[in-house]
Amino acid sequence: MTTPLTLTDQRRPDGTPVLVAEGEIDMSNVGEFRASVDRAAAAGGDGRLVVDLTAVDYLDSAGLAALFAHADRLELIAPPLLDPVLTVSGLADLATVRIT
Repeated sequence: MTTPLTLTDQRRPDGTPVLVAEGEIDMSNVGEFRASVDRAAAAGGDGRLVVDLTAVDYLDSAGLAALFAHADRLELIAPPLLDPVLTVSGLADLATVRIT
């Protein structure tokens, strides 16, 4: 059974791609999440990629791996709930992370 996850592609006024995720990201839906992150990254060329996780309640190691692939250009917007996993995983050291 696939865990509910909604993914929406947006753009900032400056053209930066933004991927908004809502729900839980785990092994059951990480393929869809990874494809969306990769697509958003490609749409941004060599520029910044924003992933908005403020409405994500759970992020497992498979979801983290999808984010690590783009860590050097990634800006994550995340809720306080995800701060520990982003910090312990080391992703917060490689990407820009804003906790909201």
